[in-house]
Amino acid sequence: MSTPRILARFTRAAVWLALGAVLLPLGGCAVAALPCRLTSATLKIIPVVGHAAASPFDMCSSAID
Repeated sequence: MSTPRILARFTRAAVWLALGAVLLPLGGCAVAALPCRLTSATLKIIPVVGHAAASPFDMCSSAID
C-alpha cells in the first residue's frame, strides 16, 4: 500500500471522527434541526434578501425544537 493511500484513509477517518465529536453533544432535536439552521445561516449571508429568504428555515428549526 502506498503512502498517499494510507494518508488519504487516515484523513478520511479523522474527518469522520471529528464530525462525530461535533454531533455527539447535540440532542435528537438539535440534529434534526441542523439542516434548517445551516441553510438559514447560509442564506443570511446574501445581502438584501438573505434574511427574508432565511425566515422559513428559521421557522422550520423553531418548530423542530
